[in-house]
Amino acid sequence: MAFSVRPADLDESILPAESPEQHVQRLALDKARFRAETGELVLAADTVVILDEEILGKPRDTQDARAMLARLAGRSHTVLSGVAVIDGTQGRSAHGLACTEVRILAMSAAEIAWYVDTGEPMDKAGSYAIQGLGALFVDGIEGNYSNVVGLPIPLTRSLFSKLGLDLRQFCRPGGA
Repeated sequence: MAFSVRPADLDESILPAESPEQHVQRLALDKARFRAETGELVLAADTVVILDEEILGKPRDTQDARAMLARLAGRSHTVLSGVAVIDGTQGRSAHGLACTEVRILAMSAAEIAWYVDTGEPMDKAGSYAIQGLGALFVDGIEGNYSNVVGLPIPLTRSLFSKLGLDLRQFCRPGGA
């Protein structure tokens, strides 16, 4: 089955009085709608890191990445992902939210500087990648691992199912 990746260049600003949960779900839907074309199946997601009720997005620069990681170090935070699926052949859609708690180990300033210098944190919400070198600093999670990576597979499977689709039909044997 052929697919393509088409980023949606949208304003991702938080709306007044919008909760983080509402924010990621709205952005996932907006991204899906922005890219939806008749006859296509569109999957879109948005993921944020929440610490002290504040959304930590992607860092602006290395200094911002260091500051975020210093705030996360030795603490737990929440990762929220909104996922939306639009079936352009049937004109139907489904969307939902996944939530995972992540505990980050204490990190020295030298460890934070090393990690930021790898470049990995620079395009990641919260300035870390659990699926990469950032895993060195993750103490544990409560919830779904794939959510922290950025696409919660159990939620995605459920949304496809709500539209009468089986996610397995989009997977190749021997790999996703």
